[in-house]
Amino acid sequence: MEPEVEVYRSRGRADCEERAFVLAAVGIRSRVIEYDGRFLLQVTEADVPLASAELREYETENAEAQRPAPARSLYPNAWVGCVAYAAWLLGIAYMISSGLVRLDAFARGDMYGAGVRSGQWWRAWTSLTLHLSGPHLAGNLIAGIWFGYLAARQLGAGTAWLLIVVGAGLANLLEGFIAPPWYRSAGASTAVFTALGLMAAHTWRSDRAGAQGWLRRSAPLGAGVVLLAWLGTAGKHTDVMAHLLGFGFGVLLGWAAARPGMERRLPRVRQWLAGLAATAVMTAAWGCALWWR
Repeated sequence: MEPEVEVYRSRGRADCEERAFVLAAVGIRSRVIEYDGRFLLQVTEADVPLASAELREYETENAEAQRPAPARSLYPNAWVGCVAYAAWLLGIAYMISSGLVRLDAFARGDMYGAGVRSGQWWRAWTSLTLHLSGPHLAGNLIAGIWFGYLAARQLGAGTAWLLIVVGAGLANLLEGFIAPPWYRSAGASTAVFTALGLMAAHTWRSDRAGAQGWLRRSAPLGAGVVLLAWLGTAGKHTDVMAHLLGFGFGVLLGWAAARPGMERRLPRVRQWLAGLAATAVMTAAWGCALWWR
């Protein structure tokens, strides 16, 4: 019988048997014995070099699999976009209620299906800043600030709010074409759910390398869907279609923003410039609404 040499030892038999299985997979015979309160994994002297190399490779792969994914860096000053969001909603409400702008601004700026189909594209954006009551405004203000802040921490205040503005507007445009011509609505809830979808999808795609198993990888997106079902379908007059479309566009934009190529490019974006672009979209929309004849 050829002499046997120890290549691994442990306090428990299971660790030795696990490595014995690894060696057996490449055709190396081994034996586990107990000696002096420890368990030893032994191979023949001729197999020592190959067995040692296989075990080193196994240990390296095992360590890499258990290594936690590096924490993603978060953007500072996420509150800036939230302040701008609140300023738009509160500012428009104040100007209309106090008569500082045209009294028919609400009729010119709400989401009106027939108006969108006739080319009044701005309604998709101006309607985001109009609210039917104080509680309606307060609910969208609080939820929008919360989800917008979380999205801005991931993508930057300017980038996040530009994507929210674009996604919510596109969702409203699509709803204007598929809803009945007499359909009318107003409120920032579409933007709220766009922010939720953006945050959920970006987290899902960004964490795909760190989480083990499809269930854990899908947890952020699943949580977003649960919140959509919980918050986006409650209430008698809830515009479920707008919430679904807003969330859907948010998911698409969040997924795109987390693509490897975009993840490398987005940190180069000047946040103030992206924020200015979002403000320009809203300003242009209201300009068209107030001066359209």
